Amino acid sequence: MFTGIVEEVGKIRKLVKESTNLHIEVEAKMTPELKIDQSVSHNGVCLTVVSIKDHQYTVTAIQETLNKTNLNGLVEGDSVNLERGMKLGDRLDGHIVQGHVDQTAKCTDVQDIDGSWQFTFDYDPSLNNITIEKGSITINGVSLTVVNSGRNSFSVAIIPYTFENTTFKQIEKGSIVNLEFDVIGKYVKRITELS
Repeated sequence: MFTGIVEEVGKIRKLVKESTNLHIEVEAKMTPELKIDQSVSHNGVCLTVVSIKDHQYTVTAIQETLNKTNLNGLVEGDSVNLERGMKLGDRLDGHIVQGHVDQTAKCTDVQDIDGSWQFTFDYDPSLNNITIEKGSITINGVSLTVVNSGRNSFSVAIIPYTFENTTFKQIEKGSIVNLEFDVIGKYVKRITELS
């Protein structure tokens, strides 16, 4: 479990394709504190640390993960939002995030609003995911509040701190992002579908 509060922006140092798997080597300041088998969120995708060397660690994304996330578009040198799993007893500063990406979305608009930014995203409604105004959404692993909600689109407002300390400063019109919809909303929606 994660909170959607990004700890650090890491750098992709090496990508190695092996059969259908992608081994991703990440350089991060937090690396000395990591352990083999530990879960780390990468742009909202929960991946397991499989090796550690100096300030770099490696995780592996399988084909299923590559098919459903934006990790298949990574190139060496890209930045990635990182968060370690939450500890029981810690504050939950964001919201409950599983690290299981539901689908991707495309950025359709970025507006500079005199000190903050509003990003608008469109997503495929056929997967039956929903947003609600003032509800939670995770974009590339960042816990955010929905400000405008439509059938297949929504907007979020980004404060300067989030813009500068995550990969949001690199998201532009046309960028593909990972979405994890609010887990409580997903359960409520499923229960009402079965009723």
